[in-house]
Amino acid sequence: REAAIGQRWPLARGAAPARGAAILAVRHHRGGGGGALHAADRRDGDELGPLARLLRPGPRCREPLELGRGARAGENAGGGRDDPFEARGGPDAALAENLRRDILDASPSVRWDDIAGLVDAKRLLEEAVVLPLWMPEYFRGIRRPWKGVLMFGPPGTGKTMLAKAVATECGTTFFNISSSTLASKYRGESERMVRILFDLARHHAPSTIFIDEIDSLCTSRGASGEHEASRRVKSEFLVQIDGCSAVDDAHDDDDENGGGSGAKKVMVLAATNFPWDIDEALRRRLEKRIYIPLPDAEARNALVNINVRGVEVAPDVDFDALARRTEGYSGDDITNVCRDAAMNGMRRKIVGKRPEEIRAMSKEEVAAPITMEDMNEALKRIQPSVAREDVERHLEWLAEFGST
Repeated sequence: REAAIGQRWPLARGAAPARGAAILAVRHHRGGGGGALHAADRRDGDELGPLARLLRPGPRCREPLELGRGARAGENAGGGRDDPFEARGGPDAALAENLRRDILDASPSVRWDDIAGLVDAKRLLEEAVVLPLWMPEYFRGIRRPWKGVLMFGPPGTGKTMLAKAVATECGTTFFNISSSTLASKYRGESERMVRILFDLARHHAPSTIFIDEIDSLCTSRGASGEHEASRRVKSEFLVQIDGCSAVDDAHDDDDENGGGSGAKKVMVLAATNFPWDIDEALRRRLEKRIYIPLPDAEARNALVNINVRGVEVAPDVDFDALARRTEGYSGDDITNVCRDAAMNGMRRKIVGKRPEEIRAMSKEEVAAPITMEDMNEALKRIQPSVAREDVERHLEWLAEFGST
C-alpha cells in the first residue's frame, strides 16, 4: 500500500502524501479496526480524507490506482508519442525501459578495416544487414535476408569485434543483449522480456539483436537439471525468432502486391565458443552458421600492423617473421604480444628509478620505438591461449552443421 501511494497517487491527484502520513494512516487503520483516523488525514471537511479512502479495504481502494493508470495512458496518447509501450503503460513499459538501456546510442568506432582477415564473415554480414538496406526491392521473397547468423569459433578470434563493426557500419538499431539482461527473479518476467525485446526491435526496425555467449541462454532443452523457467525463456526466444520471420514474409508479400510499406527487418546475430551446446531448434533458426577461425599468416601480419599503428616502430621489425612465429595465436593473443612489446622501452627507462623520479619524467623521455628485440621478449612471455583440441572440435562441428 505504501508503494501504491508513492507510484499511483501522484497521477490521480497531482501530489503524493508524505511517507510519514502514509505510515501513520496504516497504523491507525490496522490498529483501530476501521475506527477514527488521524485528523491530518481529513481534508476539506470530508469524513475520510483521500489518503484514508486509498487505504480503505474493498473495491474503493482500487479506484485511485485505476485512475492513475488511465491518466498515464491518456498523457502518452495525447503527447503524440509513437512508442507502443509508453502509450500502453503498465509493467511492460518498465521492462521496455530496461531493455532500451541496451540499445547502443554511441558508435563502438570499429570499422571493417580494423578487422584483419575474416573475408567470408564480413561478406556474409554485409549481405545479411547492409545490402538489404541498400537494395530493399531485390531482397524479397526467396531472396529475403537471413533472420539469424551464428558466429562460432575459439575465444579471441574476433566475433565480438565483428558485431561492433556491424553496429558501426550498418546504421541499424543495435541491441546488445546478454543473459543478465533477460534475467529476473519474478515468475514469467524473463520470457515476457524476450517478447518485449523483439517488439522493440520491430518498432525500431531495421534492427540487429546481438547476443554474446548465446550458449549460456539457449542450451539444449531436456538436459538434466534444466529449470522450468529456463525452458520457458528458450521456448519464447524460439517463437519470437520465427514470429519475426513471419512478419517479414507477410510484409514482403504485401510489397510485391503494391500494398505494403516495407518489411520490418530484424536480424539476430549471435556468438558463442560452444556451438555444440546450443539447442537444435535454435541451430535451425540461425540460418547462417559461420566459423571464425584463428588468423592465417596474412591476417596475423595485418593484425600486427593494425596494433602498432599508433606507436613508433623501429626499422628492424620484421612483420613477416612475426607472422610465422605467431602461428596458433588468436587475434587477442597477438594484441597482447604487441601491447607487451610496446611497454618494454618504458620498462628499461624506469629501471632503478625512485617513484618521484618516475613521476617527474615526461612522455617524450619515456617513449621509445618498438624494436624486434621487444617483440621477441614479448613472444617468450606470452603463449597461445587456444588449445589444438579446441580448434579440432570446432572444425568437426563445422563439417557437420556449418552453413556459410
